[in-house]
Amino acid sequence: MRTNIRKIGNSRGILIPSAFLTDCGIGDHVDILMEGKSLLIRPVQEPRAGWFEGYHSEMDVEPLADLPVDEGDEDWTW
Repeated sequence: MRTNIRKIGNSRGILIPSAFLTDCGIGDHVDILMEGKSLLIRPVQEPRAGWFEGYHSEMDVEPLADLPVDEGDEDWTW
């Protein structure tokens, strides 16, 4: 697709069709990089995004369940 570069204040810009933005997963913020004499526009990758997907809280898992059972059932004495 070809488009025109427009003057926006002291800068210049282009209009990107919303279908392009949706297909690329671009929201309100982008990263713009120079690769040679080309510009690369890509969605912002949030650091640590998705780290806790599938996380189970401590209420779901018993942390001491895998420990061996103590042979004696008396209280410890010091």
